[in-house]
Amino acid sequence: MTATLELEKSKSTTARATMRATIFRGVNDIRVEEVLRPVPSAGEALIRVTMTTICGTDVHIVKGEYPVREGLIIGHEPVGVIEEIGPGVTGYTKGDRVLIGAITPCGQCRACLSGHLSQCGRDKDYEALGGWRFGNTINGAQAEYLIVPNAQANMAKIPDDLADDQVLLLTDIASTGISGAESGKVTLGDQVAVFALGPIGLCAAIGARLLGAARVIGVDGDDARIAFAKRMGVDIVLDYRKVDVVAEIRRITGSGADVAIEALGTQPTFENALRSLRPGGTLSSLGVYSGKLAIPYEAFGAGLADYNIVTTLCPGGKERMTRLMAMVRSGRLDLRPLITHRFKLSEIKQAYKLFSERADGVMKVAITP
Repeated sequence: MTATLELEKSKSTTARATMRATIFRGVNDIRVEEVLRPVPSAGEALIRVTMTTICGTDVHIVKGEYPVREGLIIGHEPVGVIEEIGPGVTGYTKGDRVLIGAITPCGQCRACLSGHLSQCGRDKDYEALGGWRFGNTINGAQAEYLIVPNAQANMAKIPDDLADDQVLLLTDIASTGISGAESGKVTLGDQVAVFALGPIGLCAAIGARLLGAARVIGVDGDDARIAFAKRMGVDIVLDYRKVDVVAEIRRITGSGADVAIEALGTQPTFENALRSLRPGGTLSSLGVYSGKLAIPYEAFGAGLADYNIVTTLCPGGKERMTRLMAMVRSGRLDLRPLITHRFKLSEIKQAYKLFSERADGVMKVAITP
């Protein structure tokens, strides 16, 4: 057999290999199915997924709130091992453990070269997302294998002394949550209010402390999340069902929060975050809003209060993941307590039900193929 025929046979065999994957088949209809295992093209890599999780975005997709094409393999938070490397990707070998951020920028477009990696203009799934621009969001992580686009810019090698569950939540919620504090320019001595204490809100609170906040005030209305936030070190937790949170934040801080981080994406949380600011304060918004979002003129100081409103999408890319892993290795960032439940890929429907219903005190789930 000639070398050419051997190569063609090898490619054919690889293309015919299958894998199990979580497929979106319609609203509230996901299925674990056997599908063809993908083959990496130039600039790509194939990884064997060793651990992933479910994001709130995935729940929105399943509920039909974010339109995607039928047949999409969902999931965007992968930890894995390199199985195959496409042409043009250097510095990696088969068997390397890697972490891939939820956002996979190309590293070459205008947005990337301007430092706005999450707004990368080379999003292959742009049409699949129904015209929404979520940056270069990866898809396909809730499966046994995953193609990493722009692999050179997006695969961060995992140090041998870090376990998968130590780095899993860096892919999205940690990168996103901490970026809320970064974009808000939290600095030494700041008083920070975080609205909504889900996984991203808790990571925003952790990020605020890492950047030097003197006091972090959390706001939520879920008993389990309030208790969890206290265990995670949030200084003061306010229950919006019981107190006027804006008045209470102003009383505690004296004149209002230096930075308010909105981590839910609703009109009430956005408005309360804005009203809780001191003059000249910053509202750092992490929420994804659907429908109309209004800014009351009096809450905005009629445009005269020197408020800053900034938005942030999850920073991605290899360098971001490497820096976050360095924080884990140093002992300054430990997100394992947020992983409250674990499932196999075959049990992913149960995992979605638990996570979407916020049952049994769930914060985040770990999924292993």
